[in-house]
This record gives sequence, structure tokens and C-alpha cells, in this order.
Amino acid sequence: MPSQRFAPPTEVPGLAARRIAADIVDGVLHKHRTLDDQLDGPGAHPGLKTLADRDRALMRRLVATILRRLGTLGHVLSRLLDKGIPSDAPRAQSALLIGAAQILWMDVPDHAAVDLSVRLVQSDRRAARYAGLVNAVLRRCAREGQALVEEVAAESLDLPPWLLARWSAHYGEATARDMARALGHDPSLDLTVKSDAAQWASRLHGEVLPTGTVRTLLHGSVTMLPGFAEGQWWVQDAAAALPVRLFGDLKGKSIADLCAAPGGKTAQLALAGAHVTAIDRSPARVARLRENLARLSLQAETVVADAVEWAGPAEGFDGILIDAPCTSTGTIRRHPDVAWLRQESDVAAMTVLQQRLLRKSVSLLKPGGTLVYCTCSLEPEEGEQAIATLLAAEPALRRVRIEASEVSGLSEIITPDGDLRTLPSHLPHADPKLGGLDGFFAARLVKS
Repeated sequence: MPSQRFAPPTEVPGLAARRIAADIVDGVLHKHRTLDDQLDGPGAHPGLKTLADRDRALMRRLVATILRRLGTLGHVLSRLLDKGIPSDAPRAQSALLIGAAQILWMDVPDHAAVDLSVRLVQSDRRAARYAGLVNAVLRRCAREGQALVEEVAAESLDLPPWLLARWSAHYGEATARDMARALGHDPSLDLTVKSDAAQWASRLHGEVLPTGTVRTLLHGSVTMLPGFAEGQWWVQDAAAALPVRLFGDLKGKSIADLCAAPGGKTAQLALAGAHVTAIDRSPARVARLRENLARLSLQAETVVADAVEWAGPAEGFDGILIDAPCTSTGTIRRHPDVAWLRQESDVAAMTVLQQRLLRKSVSLLKPGGTLVYCTCSLEPEEGEQAIATLLAAEPALRRVRIEASEVSGLSEIITPDGDLRTLPSHLPHADPKLGGLDGFFAARLVKS
């Protein structure tokens, strides 16, 4: 559990949000805990229950900004500190990151950012002696920080070097830097709607993307937005909504969704008229999937099982969807902790599981059936190379090219081999917050 350093009840407004943000950033950077684990569920920070909605939104934005701009923040603070960031007092490090992030990228008065960071340090006995240092450094940041940001704006410091090197090698250096730049912006809220996308875009002050997704910049609790309680839409990145479309007409077809939770693609399959069997190994995640389906008034059979070990029905399925576990590097724009929690060695470990799922899916598929494989990874080993390995081992499978007409004419997301590959820099917009896609790969195969 995150360390708790609760201050007296009469503390300054906004300090609790910053204290919890500091705990959560420390959890990611030093304890290798994901944001999801710290923000929701049984492992969530206990202080979250005490925060008002406004403070909770501030805390989330603080954490996301720090993780999204961590490399640049490190550069700025190293230039402003003669002896580097104190390593013996984690709260001093967190206070500097929180103060600098507010000064450089958030709509918070500089004096408030400095004052609350100093108070954050003063409330921690190990870090209290650094209060004067934090005050001086953040005051300098307010004067000199923007110039220090500008001097490294072209260097893509906010990605781990190993990841930037991989993307440069596979996509080219210019595209890799475009991707890194796109990841620096707060993402929009993407919604898959049951019907009448234009009407929901109007009600939610957003716009309809070429793919039919409704994109809005509304923030706060999604449960309070119009249409949520009525089950008219669900949250799903525009790129994540594309793979299901590759099945074509689904009415009456039997489809197995092998790694189904939290259920966005399951909902798409059910809405399109398929008979869906949704499998996931986590009981808690399947329970969440069932809750989502109930809210949406959609039907699917749910199974708690390891898909690799699951026997399945003897007659097989007309279609298999594998949204495989992966390094998730395509989701960094929405989950900035991924950049700092993943290591290059994780890629090879994930490819082993992905191949097991792919081989299993072949045995579950009827002759003539369609397999759609997708991952939210930008690493070729988990996408293009995974399919090449499978096709070499399974002569009964053949690739069916994806046509631009199947993905709303977005020819730039179709690879030379006919697979789907979206990048964070795709779908640009005059307002960067309304542009971009998660990084996704998808391929369509048919069993002879």
C-alpha cells in the first residue's frame, strides 16, 4: 500500500490532492505499481475516498502530466539543481516534480505551485530540511523553466531511450519523433455509441471521427455524463474499436473473444448480432465485464478460464478475436506509466504467450472461420512478426488483406502486407488534444 502521511485536518486546500499525487508517482517510479492498481480497486490509495471530485481530477492530471513529461522534467530540474535531486528523501523529489509540472504545463498560479510543494516537503520529517531548496528551485523554475523546456523540445526526452530507439528503427526516426510528440498531449475521451453518433457528439460537445467514434474533451467522471446510465455508449479508444469491424457481417455468427475483459470489443460483437463467448482468466475482470454488459443491455456468455487451457465447444467457432496481452506500448498516451514500467525484455516474454494464444485459436476455429488478432503494442514482435511466425507454422491459415474501405478510408493505417497498424501520430487535428490514436496492430486470417 502507498505510504500515508496524513496532515492535520486544517491543512491548506489542495494539499491533500498533491500529497496523494506524490504517493502515486512514487508508487510508479520506485515501487513499480501501475496507475490502474493505485487509482481503482482493492489496492487504490486510501486517501482517494476523502477527495472531492475537483481535487481528484487535479490529482489525476498532476500524476499524468508528471509521467507524460518525466524526461523533460528531469532535464529542467537537473539544470536548476547544483547537486541533483535529493536521493535520500523521496518526498522532496516528488515535491519538485509536482511543483515544476504545475509551473510549466498546468493552469496553476506559480506562487501556489511553489507554496504547496514547500508545504508538502515540510509535512514529511525526512524531507523537511529540503524545504528551502524546494522553494528556491521552483522559484527559479518559474523564471527560467520555459526556456529550459524549449532547448530540448526536439529531443523526445519523454520516452525511455530503449523505446525511442526501437520505434526509430522500425518506423523511421521522423515518425518516431512524431509519435513521441503526440504522446505529450492529454488524450481525448473516445466513445463507441450504439447509434446516432452525430446526436451524441452534439450532446457531449464533441465530434464524430471518420471511423464513427465520438471524441470529446469533456473530463471528470464518465458515469455522470449523459447516456452513461442509460447504456448508450462505452469508453473505447477509436483505434481499439477497429478490429471487430474486420469480421464483416456478424449476425448470427458464433464468436469467441479470448481475452475479453473489460469488454469493449465484446460489446461491439454483441451489438453487431454475434453470439459471443467472452473468456478471461481474471474473476474480477469478468465481473466487471458482466457489469458493463448489463449497463449496456447486451448479451454474451462469459467464462472465467485461461484461454490457452480452455477446451471450448466441439463444434468450434465461426470467428475468434484475440486482443492479446502485450506490452501495451500503444496505450502510453492514456497510460503514461507504461513508458516507465515496461522494459525491453518484456517484449520477448509477451511474444511467447501471444504465440500460445494464436495456436490455441486455430484449434477453436471452424474451417472457413475468421481469426482477428490484435494488440495495443507498437512493437513489431507483437504484431507483424507474430503473424509471420504463425503463418509459417500453420499452413491451414491465410491472411485476408484489410481494405481501406473497411476502416473508413484511412489508407495510412494499412500496412503493405494488408494488416492494420495505427500510430499515436495518426488522425492529426488542428487541436492536438483532438488528434491521435492509440497504437494498435490487427491482422485477419482465415482457416481453410
